Order: sequence, then structure tokens, then C-alpha cells
Amino acid sequence: MTQIRAVRDVASEDGDDVRLSLRMRLGHGVRLGPGKIRLLEAIDDTGSISAAARSMGMSYRRAWLLVDSINQAMAEPVVESHSGGARGGGARLTPGGHEIIRLYKAMEEKALQAVATELDALGALARAPD
Repeated sequence: MTQIRAVRDVASEDGDDVRLSLRMRLGHGVRLGPGKIRLLEAIDDTGSISAAARSMGMSYRRAWLLVDSINQAMAEPVVESHSGGARGGGARLTPGGHEIIRLYKAMEEKALQAVATELDALGALARAPD
């Protein structure tokens, strides 16, 4: 069964954030959250796992392992890699990859709307940084 915790950033008056984070545990112990969603978006933007990894400050190996874990958890791959050619290869999101991003963002927005008042109240109670 999928477990859900909610996540979203809300800036407080002093610039600190109160965070609400949406993370799901998929089959095979794979978790899907904001970091993996950002990685999928970066792959979509750059057309490359290595370029996406660089843009996020992570190693290619780490990015590849994250993509592989998502691909293994899904019925069909969400990222397809191709090698060779004039451009030297790359990667692209499949329609399933785009759908994962769309669904995640829709769930994140619904979660935020459901707890917006409480999130603001928590932000108001938060201690200012030292």
C-alpha cells in the first residue's frame, strides 16, 4: 500500500521556511518525493541524465541509480536512455514519466490546499533562527 506524507515550502516573514513534503513509498521499497521529481524534471529539461545530475549538484551515478529505482518500481520505464548519434546520446521522459510529474504536482497542490491554514499557523509559531 502506498504511504503518503505531505511536503510544501511556505516562506515565513523572516525568510525561513515551513515545509510540507509529499513523499510516497511505492512498491519494492522505492520512495518518490520532491528530489526525484526534480530529477525527472531536470532530465526533461536537459535531455540527459548527466546534465540533470550536474544541474542538481549530484553525481551521474547517483542520478542513474535514482532513475533506475523509479524505472524498476513502475510497470513501464519513466526514463529512456539512448546512446550514440550526432548528439552523443541522452535521455528522455516517457509518457509515464510525464504523468508521474503531473500526478505528483496535483497531489502536492491538493495536500497544500488541505493544510494551508495550519501550515501558516505553524509558521507563525516557529522560533526565529539564532
